[in-house]
Amino acid sequence: MALMASSRTPVRRRQRSTRVTVAVSLLAVAVLAVLSSLPTRSALWIGVASVAALALASGALRLMWTEVLQSRRENAADRAAAAAAYRNLFSKRAAEHAEFTAAMTDRLAQAHLAARELEGLIVQHETRAQRAESKLVTETEAHVETKERVRSLEQALIALQADDSVVDLVAWDEQVQKSGQKKAARALKQA
Repeated sequence: MALMASSRTPVRRRQRSTRVTVAVSLLAVAVLAVLSSLPTRSALWIGVASVAALALASGALRLMWTEVLQSRRENAADRAAAAAAYRNLFSKRAAEHAEFTAAMTDRLAQAHLAARELEGLIVQHETRAQRAESKLVTETEAHVETKERVRSLEQALIALQADDSVVDLVAWDEQVQKSGQKKAARALKQA
């Protein structure tokens, strides 16, 4: 199970460099030199082994220090490359976001414009309908008046045929003038 879990995750471990191997080998040689001089109990051999161990240890330390500095430089370069890649990705995403925002703003403006146009058309059609309705009412009233006038004219004609009275003719003339005045007043109101 542990083998499967470790195979799924990416390994970021770097391969050990030859400097580390050489440094470990130098320390191992220093330890062997000191350990091999201890059984002799000679101060000369122990001193020489100690000085050699000190020299080998300082050489190993110098190699390890160089390795640490190089790994720091490589890590800094990796971080800089990752930061540059992220910066490029961020600028690309920002451009895409700006493009998307502009497109959505345009679509929203077009939708608002279309809604305003439709509202204008509705108002225009409502106005036309009101005008047509008022015209219909006016025409209906005029039609009713015309029918009444025709009836009155027919009655006047019948009365004239039956009685050629001048008085009836004058009354009829006055009635026609009054209805003409009413019609003119209505026409002025409508205009």
